[in-house]
Amino acid sequence: MLEEILITPHANHYVTPEMHIWDWRVAFYLFAGGLTAGILVFASSVILMKRENEFRFASQLLPIAAPVILALGLTTLFLDLSHKLYVWNFYLAFVPTSPMSWGTWCLLLVFPLAILLPLATLRQGYPWASAYIDRYEWGATALDWISDNRRMIAGASLILGAFLGLYTGVLLSAFGARPFWNSGVLAPLFLASGLSGAAALVALFAKSEHERHVFTQVDVGLLIVEAALIVLLVVNLVTASAAHIEASGLILGGEFTVPFWLIFFLPGVVIPIAIELAELFGKRRAWMAIAPVLVLFGGYMLRSLMTELGQASSFHSYESAFDPALLDLLIR
Repeated sequence: MLEEILITPHANHYVTPEMHIWDWRVAFYLFAGGLTAGILVFASSVILMKRENEFRFASQLLPIAAPVILALGLTTLFLDLSHKLYVWNFYLAFVPTSPMSWGTWCLLLVFPLAILLPLATLRQGYPWASAYIDRYEWGATALDWISDNRRMIAGASLILGAFLGLYTGVLLSAFGARPFWNSGVLAPLFLASGLSGAAALVALFAKSEHERHVFTQVDVGLLIVEAALIVLLVVNLVTASAAHIEASGLILGGEFTVPFWLIFFLPGVVIPIAIELAELFGKRRAWMAIAPVLVLFGGYMLRSLMTELGQASSFHSYESAFDPALLDLLIR
């Protein structure tokens, strides 16, 4: 008797009727990657413009958070892997057509730069720490080399930081089988969100009134860009194929409408814009510090909802063509 087995991804309960492979761990990794990218871009830009004294927090203190945040993100990504012992296989090959392969190798370069960048301004930012390192000949030599080449390090950090911010969106948009992700808007949206989160950190923790004011201005501009890109994403969905129009229904009357507009967009984008504009054109109040906190909250919620929305969207015409009962019949 000849037995035939039907091989289809729709027989996988993780895929049909709704994909639920990625959870909060991947969302947090995307958030951490975007925030790290924003930190590297701003810190590098200040160093390249030779304005470290004007924006001390952004250039000397903020970069210290970059390797910590990125390490936390990589930890959650590692925890999401099903076969953790084989993670090293990522670095045995480079596949030019795979966004995940690009991201894997990019992270291999970004992490050392995220460590070198704060060391480049260690003597200006933390003299006591550099004095401790300078006690050792090898430490003094290393710090001398890093300080002398800080502009080269900043240039590389700027390029790779921007690439990392874009990559977090490209990683999702490359999934053509998930209509909500399949948009060129995701990459610039995630980059703008990551930059906005980094600007919010400066506005929240910088002691200099001037530095805080400048980065609040920057954050307002980035939030407006983010809002425009979200509108563009929706327009892109409702004017595309039937599958994309159906996917847009998830946030236009569907199950994700309230979370997307009332839990993410309103408190994470609209309200921070209003508060920061009031701060810029009026008198700063203590309660206005809630704005950058809301920006960071919105940055995470964007990734979390996007992760869920993409997995909830699909080409139902293909799914409906597959009858799970047929597989049971063929196996028998």
